[in-house]
Amino acid sequence: MDIYKPKVISLNKKPNQTFGFNLRVEQSEEGHLIRCLEMGGRAELAGMKDGDRILRVNGTFVDSMSHSEVVDLVRSSGASVTFHILGESAYKQAKQQGVNLSDPKSSPVGNGEAKQSPKPKLCYMVKSSSGFGFSIRSVKHEPGLFMTEVIQGSVADRAGVKLHDRLVEVNGDNVEKRTHEEVVEKITMVGSSIMLLLVDDETEKFYQSKHTKIRTWEATTKYLPHKPRIIDMTRDSDGYGFTLREEPNKTGHFIKNIDRGSPAARNGIKEMDRLVTVNGKEVDNFSHDMVVDLIRQSGHKCCLLVVDRETDEMYQLGNVSPMLYWEENKDANSPPSYNEAINFPSLITASTAFQAWDEELKPKLCKMEKTARGFGFHLNGIQGVHGQYIKNVVKGGVADRAGMEEEDIVVEINGVNVEECSHEEAVTLIRNSGDALEMLVAKKSVYDQLKEKGVAITSLLLRETLYAQVHKANSPETRKTERQEEPRAETPTEPEKQRVSKTQ
Repeated sequence: MDIYKPKVISLNKKPNQTFGFNLRVEQSEEGHLIRCLEMGGRAELAGMKDGDRILRVNGTFVDSMSHSEVVDLVRSSGASVTFHILGESAYKQAKQQGVNLSDPKSSPVGNGEAKQSPKPKLCYMVKSSSGFGFSIRSVKHEPGLFMTEVIQGSVADRAGVKLHDRLVEVNGDNVEKRTHEEVVEKITMVGSSIMLLLVDDETEKFYQSKHTKIRTWEATTKYLPHKPRIIDMTRDSDGYGFTLREEPNKTGHFIKNIDRGSPAARNGIKEMDRLVTVNGKEVDNFSHDMVVDLIRQSGHKCCLLVVDRETDEMYQLGNVSPMLYWEENKDANSPPSYNEAINFPSLITASTAFQAWDEELKPKLCKMEKTARGFGFHLNGIQGVHGQYIKNVVKGGVADRAGMEEEDIVVEINGVNVEECSHEEAVTLIRNSGDALEMLVAKKSVYDQLKEKGVAITSLLLRETLYAQVHKANSPETRKTERQEEPRAETPTEPEKQRVSKTQ
C-alpha cells in the first residue's frame, strides 16, 4: 500500500511572504488541491506538484474539513507549516478504491462505505457556427443512441460530452424509445441551445446492476456552465437589505432594490435574481407572504439559493429544477472571503510571479461632478455582450482626476451593478445620473484576479475586509445596538399582482 503513503513537506517563510502556491477546492475535483505553484518558490522547490492533495496540516487530518478550516489551520501556523501530501493519481485511485486516508497505514475502509455512486450527467451547449460538434449513432437490433464523432475542442467536448455516452434525454424529453431518425430531427429542431442527459459506460452498468431507471433528478450538474448561487448571509442592524417581489407574467419570487453595502450586496446577490430556496426549502409553490415569513423565521442567519436569468433559462431548457444543484452542493465549501483570497495562499501564478504584488487588489470608487465638457471618458462595450469598460479618458478631465484609467472594467454605476447589463442599459444609467456620477471600476488585471478567486466586487472592499466585518458584527457593542427588526411588507407602488416585501 506504499502507493498511498503521503510525502511530508515542511515549509518556512518570512513575514509578508507566501508559501508559494494556491490552495483550491474545485467543483469537479475532490480534496484540497495544490494549484498555481510559484516558479522557483518554496513549495515547488520542496517537491509540491500541481494537483497534489493536502491530507494533513501539522499532523491534523484535513481531507474531510472545509476549505476555510484548512486555510485557518495554515494561517495559524505562522511562518512554519508541515504538510502531508498525496499525488493526484494516487489520491484519485485511493478515493476510487475506498481507502481510508486518515489511517497512517492507509488501509481500506472497514465500515462498508462505498465510493460515491456514478451519476448521469447534464450537458448544456450553445451552438457555434460549426454546430454542436457531435453526431449520434445507433446499432441495428440494439437499443440505445450513442454519442460519436465528438470533435476535440468543440462545444460538445467543452460541455462534457464523451465518445460512446448514451443519450437519455434531449431538452427534458426522454428519447430512449425514439428512433434514430426521430432523435436526429429533434436535435435539428432545437435551435441554438440544447440540454442533454447522458450516461457513460460505468454509470450504465451501475444502473443495470441496481435494476433502476436512469432519472434526471439523480444527475450531476458539475458540467453545466451556469451555476445557481448558494448565499449564506448574516443580517446586520438594517436587515438583509433587499426587496422580495412577484413580477407580472413571471413565475417565482424575484430580488430587487438591493441596498448598497448590505449583506445582500456583500454576498453578490444581483437585481432580478430568482429565489429558489430559503434554508433548503424550495419556495416556487409558496405564496409571497409564506416566503417572507420563512425568511423572518430564520432569525439572524439565512441561506438562499438564487439563480440569475441565464442560469434559470438553462435549467428550464432541461426541464430540471436548480434544486438539483442545491442537493449536490449544499455541503460544498463556500467561496473564499476577500481576506482569505488575498492573503492566503499566494495569489501569484508562475507567469505573474514578479508583478502580482505591484498592485492592490481592490476596485476604485470614482466620484465625479459634470463640467461643461462632460465627465471626460467614453463607455465602451460590445453590442449584445455583457460588460463595459472605460476608453478615451481625457487627461486632466473629471474622470482622470477621479482616478479612472483606460481599460478599467465598470462594476457599478451609482450603486447599481452593471456587470450583466447591456451597453444601452449602462449608458442610460449614466445619462439619468444628472450632474453627479459615482462609478465603481477596477483595473482589468484586478477584476480578473478577484473573479478568479470568487470574490464579489463591491464598494465594501474599499472600506473593510470580511474578517473585520465578522468581528465587528460579533462584538458586544454591535450586538447591543442591533435593532431586532423583521421583514416587513411595504405598500406596493406597482399593480397589486406585484407583491413586494423589504427583506430585513
